[in-house]
Amino acid sequence: MSNLIQRARAFATSAHKRIDQKRKYSHQPYEVHLKAVATLVAEVGGDDEMVAAAWLHDTVEDTPATHHEIEDRFGPGVAELVYWLTDLSKPGDGNRALRKAMDRDHLAQAPARAQTVKLADLIDNARDICKHDPRFARVYLREMAALLDVLDRGHPELLRRARKVLDSCREKLGIDQLDDMTAMADEQPSHIRTLGFGHRRIQRLFNEMATARDLAEPLHSFDWNTAPETLLSCMEERHLHVVGIRRNGLVEGYLRRTDLLEGMQKPVLRRFSPDQVVNGDATMPEVVEVLTRHDQCFVTLLGAVGGIITRAEMEKPVVRMWLFGMMTMLEMRLVEMIENRWPNESWVKLLSKGRLEKARQLLAERRRRGQEVSLLDCLQFSDKGHLVIRDPDYFRKLSLNSKSEAKEGIRALESLRNNLAHSQPITTSDWPQIVRMTRMIAGTD
Repeated sequence: MSNLIQRARAFATSAHKRIDQKRKYSHQPYEVHLKAVATLVAEVGGDDEMVAAAWLHDTVEDTPATHHEIEDRFGPGVAELVYWLTDLSKPGDGNRALRKAMDRDHLAQAPARAQTVKLADLIDNARDICKHDPRFARVYLREMAALLDVLDRGHPELLRRARKVLDSCREKLGIDQLDDMTAMADEQPSHIRTLGFGHRRIQRLFNEMATARDLAEPLHSFDWNTAPETLLSCMEERHLHVVGIRRNGLVEGYLRRTDLLEGMQKPVLRRFSPDQVVNGDATMPEVVEVLTRHDQCFVTLLGAVGGIITRAEMEKPVVRMWLFGMMTMLEMRLVEMIENRWPNESWVKLLSKGRLEKARQLLAERRRRGQEVSLLDCLQFSDKGHLVIRDPDYFRKLSLNSKSEAKEGIRALESLRNNLAHSQPITTSDWPQIVRMTRMIAGTD
């Protein structure tokens, strides 16, 4: 195993482990899937960059890692492959069918080496889903068939194996024609769909309270013919990590300081990726989604790129206010779920005496102050969360796959809530929770 592959394997394994990501059905460590994909790519003669990309193919999509971090650690060749293997669509782009169509168009343009890795990914995922989730398999197989139509530049052997797995799964599930498959409803997730009208209105107001324009800092820009020495000097003087590059008066791309530090030769202009740019009216969830994949989110103002947002801007007061609002929305949702599952305070028998007594003391104090609240309102966030995850159907509505993952998710969200309340930094340690909560509550219109 080459040094590049070893480093990619170690990085990917650690990145997925840090967020406690496991295989959805078997709950095995996520590296089991990554190893299977990498092995398939190696079996058909994939080069070191392809095998490394196989290990890394989900890091940008699922972990705090960004495309720039992958490039810095593993080089532009691996980073380009990971870019093609990362979905471009965002939750706000529409229902599942529309998002999958966008991602399919993206993969249709991918080079043969990236398509080969994607074929290996489809093979392993299809086997797992077909075995454990026949209902969702009917949706996945239809999407897989559509992808195979555009992955024609991938390795012929993996394309043959993928079609064989597809046919085998269809036969196992008794599906004669993929067109006749019953798709899952392309609706909003149930945890969003069941919110009452008043809560949906509050959600919309919070989503619209701040836009990309409110967060963006000016993107300093220079003409393309500016000498590299001058660019580097200006960036160091102004503590800039990124600058825009103008041609014919408009910003057409950007350069990072590291591009200039590598030598004073004319660096290659970095073009804006389609999923890296938002307009000034973009909502907070859209900005968060971009920053899950990229170190920078670029903002168009009056039709041209003129602003930049990084994770550092997510520490601004307006963002923290928005996040606390989203946390409140989530807590309201937990209360609804508990009331539906355990009506008439039948949940009290599930709490320890100590936790219940604290809630009763708070209830008495709040009622003494004239507040109309219930005992349930007086539970701590973690108490509400741990009540909900007692029911597997309920914690799956929160996009959590197992009870252990649900417990860790509640603990992490409570940590985010506490850090927000006590003005502690949030983007370093709490970024996965910010993304999870945004997708959970605000990721779908």
